[in-house]
Amino acid sequence: MPSLLDVRRRVRAVKSTQQITKAMKMVAASKLRRAQDQILGARPFAHHMLRVLNDLATRVEPSAHPLLREHAVKAGRTLIFVITADKGLCGSFNTNIIKTAERFAVEDPDREVALGLVGRKGRDFFNRRGFDVRYEVVNLFAKLSSKDSQAIAETAVDEYTNERVDTVYLVYNEFKSVLQQRVVVERLLPIGRLLLDDMTADQVAPVDYDTAKTELFIDYLYEPVAQEIFSKLIPHHVEIQIYRALLESAAAEHAARMTAMDAATKNSGELIEQLTIYMNKVRQAAITREIIEVVSGAEAL
Repeated sequence: MPSLLDVRRRVRAVKSTQQITKAMKMVAASKLRRAQDQILGARPFAHHMLRVLNDLATRVEPSAHPLLREHAVKAGRTLIFVITADKGLCGSFNTNIIKTAERFAVEDPDREVALGLVGRKGRDFFNRRGFDVRYEVVNLFAKLSSKDSQAIAETAVDEYTNERVDTVYLVYNEFKSVLQQRVVVERLLPIGRLLLDDMTADQVAPVDYDTAKTELFIDYLYEPVAQEIFSKLIPHHVEIQIYRALLESAAAEHAARMTAMDAATKNSGELIEQLTIYMNKVRQAAITREIIEVVSGAEAL
């Protein structure tokens, strides 16, 4: 049985840990509010831009821009950008992303896979396992801005246009709510061709179509020519989608950390209560034993 002094030391240690987790929860909640405002502001533009580009891709020849042209997949060369956090103490946030990315990378043994790693946790994990890493960056989320997505977008565009890879994917945590984050595997390149089957009810524009299998045909007027518009719009679209994924990941990380620290704070409180009860029992037993010794000594005299 541990001594009373040992139990008191343990109670003090748990209380110190509880103060740290409580402070981390408050910091994460403060950062989450800012990150949530950013992602809620960026989502509508990014989603609408994605829809327009997918829609345009069905109405032009793939040769209009290199990022619209699908490669003749031979070896199945794929570049996967894995977006993780730089720090831990956020529950299963990093573990879920890493497991999903690893499973996606090795599910087809005939496919050649290269990785772009964003975040220290993903970099440390995949570098130790011998994957082909084409790009890596850490400490990105300390001061996240739209410029941070440019370097990632340039790497993705360069790898695809030079035909070193046939497809580019993003793997990240999507922010759903404070209590829920969803791991997403999303194709970034080539730009998808949007069919009616691929659209949800709120995405379908009020246009006439013959059958449910028919593509949505909308006439677009290009000023200047389509090639010039695509040359500026499509690379910007890639940057926007990567920036949205980074914002999603940042908000999801803060939410996961706040939830994890809240649970740790509550667990610390329960542990302190259990240790306090145990400490009182030990102290009461020591007092009882001392009384018995005094009474026994008096009877002996």
